[in-house]
Amino acid sequence: MAIKLTKNELKKQKDNLKQFQRYLPTLQLKKQQLQSVIMGIRQELERKEAERIQMIGDLDDWVAVFAENEIFDEEKRLDQLVQPDKVIARDENIAGVTIPAFEELTFKDINYDVDDYPLWVDTAVFKLREIARLDALVSTLRKQTELLEKELRTTSQRVNLFEKVKIPEAKENIRVIQVYLGDQQTAAVVRGKISKKKLVEV
Repeated sequence: MAIKLTKNELKKQKDNLKQFQRYLPTLQLKKQQLQSVIMGIRQELERKEAERIQMIGDLDDWVAVFAENEIFDEEKRLDQLVQPDKVIARDENIAGVTIPAFEELTFKDINYDVDDYPLWVDTAVFKLREIARLDALVSTLRKQTELLEKELRTTSQRVNLFEKVKIPEAKENIRVIQVYLGDQQTAAVVRGKISKKKLVEV
């Protein structure tokens, strides 16, 4: 990029450099904060996914009992008794990024007559609701990771831009302008001396 070799341009480049150097630590701090939060969420995600797998594994003991599900009428099957309604999440701000924070999964209020079902149905409904809650939590944690990783990529690109392009470019521009202005000043002094010498000779 061509720059003007003037005092005004020198001031502009020095101001730019100050601004870049002031902004860079903020970006670096944001990058570190995002990396730390993402690592924490990933660990939580691993724990919740393991918990979910464990819960589903615990249902193996129920497989024979769940087979009875087929004997119920269509409208009385277990999947009819456990119907998620909506995920309740609040907005949370992490390093300037708004992410959803899971609070609860609500279910449609389905009343059923206990006389229509065997005793194990209450426990099965409870377990299936817990698995559905974990599914919603895991999904929210994945969304958090996705949003924060996107912001981390953008922030990392900005850090690199400042560190590797903008700051070195401004420093080099300042150096070039200072050399040019120095040469101009030296040339002016030399011209002044030559003129003075000529005047003295005359």
